[in-house]
Amino acid sequence: MPDRYYEKDGSLSLLSGKTIAIVGYGSQGHAHALNLRDSGCNVVVGLYEGSKSWDKAKDAGLRVMTVAEAAKAADMIMILVSDHIQAGLYNKEIAPAMKPGKTLMFAHGFNIHFGFITPPAGVDISMIAPKAPGHRVRELFTEGVGVPGLVAIHQDASGQALQNALAYALGLGCLKAGVISTTFREETESDLFGEQSVLCGGAAELIRAGFDTLVEAGYAPEIAYFECLHELKLIVDLIYEGGLGYMRYSVSDTAEYGDYTRGPRIINDQTRQEMKKILAEIQSGQFAKEWMEENRSGRGKFMSMREAARQHKIEVVGRELREMMTFLKKKKEGRGSQDQPVAAGS
Repeated sequence: MPDRYYEKDGSLSLLSGKTIAIVGYGSQGHAHALNLRDSGCNVVVGLYEGSKSWDKAKDAGLRVMTVAEAAKAADMIMILVSDHIQAGLYNKEIAPAMKPGKTLMFAHGFNIHFGFITPPAGVDISMIAPKAPGHRVRELFTEGVGVPGLVAIHQDASGQALQNALAYALGLGCLKAGVISTTFREETESDLFGEQSVLCGGAAELIRAGFDTLVEAGYAPEIAYFECLHELKLIVDLIYEGGLGYMRYSVSDTAEYGDYTRGPRIINDQTRQEMKKILAEIQSGQFAKEWMEENRSGRGKFMSMREAARQHKIEVVGRELREMMTFLKKKKEGRGSQDQPVAAGS
C-alpha cells in the first residue's frame, strides 16, 4: 500500500529562507503561487515577457519575473506550463540556473518520465500533483481545507527531497486532505490512461455515440442531449460522493438492472482489449512521441480534430440548450490556436 502523508508529516520551516518560483500562472500556477504565498512562503512567478498573465499575477500581489530570472533567483522551481512546451522552456530558460542544491518540481511527470527533460545530477527532482483543477485547489484552500494530492521523488540529491516536497504540499494545502506516494512512471502512465480511456476520450466518445444513436433513430436532438450528456453530471456527482454502489442505490431499480445487464455489452471484451493497447502505447512512449511530434509539426491534425469536435451536432444543440439554463455559469467553449491548455487533472 502506498504511503500516505498528512499535516503532521510536513513542516513549513523547511521552506523558510527559500524562494519558490512558480513557472506559469494558469489554472494550477495561480493556485500554487497564491496558496504558498498565503502560507508565508517567498514566491516569485516566472512568465515570458508580454504574457497576458503578467499583470494578473502582479495585481494579485505577487512578484513577477521572466522565467530565466525566476529560475536563477529560486531555490525551488515548480514548472506548471503545458506538457508540450516544458522541454523547450526548460532547456532555454531554466537549465542554465539548475545549480547543485536546487529543487526542480512538477505536477505531472510527463517530461521527466519520457526523457524530454534531463536535469543535472546535483538537484532534487520531485512532484506534488493536486488531484483537482487549479481553481478548486485555490477555492478549498481559502475555505481552510484542501484537495488530496500525490508525491513522487525522482532524484534525491539532497537526501531531503521527500521532506521538502511535503513542506511544499503543506503550503499548498494538500496535506489537509492527504498526499499519497507514487512514482513519476506510475503517475504519468496512469494519468494519461485515465484521460484517454475514461475521463476524456472514453466518456466523450460514449456520449457522442449515444447521442448519434438516438438522433439517427429519429429522436429529437434536444431529447438525446438531455439523456446522453446533460444528466451525466447527476450520475457522476453520485459516484463522486459514494462510489458506484451509492450511485446504484440512488437511481431506480430499472436503471440499476439496465446497468448490470447492458453495461457489459457496451464496455465488452473488445473494449477492454483496446484499453490494453492504449496502455501499451503509453508505456512504450509511443503516445508521448506522437504528441510531441504533432506539436513540432504545427498542430495541424490536433486543431482540425478540435474544430470538427466543436461542430458536432451535440455541441451545436448543447450551446442552444445551455442558453435556456440561466443557472449555469457560462464557460469558455472554444480556444484559439495560440492557447496553451494544461493537462487534464493538472
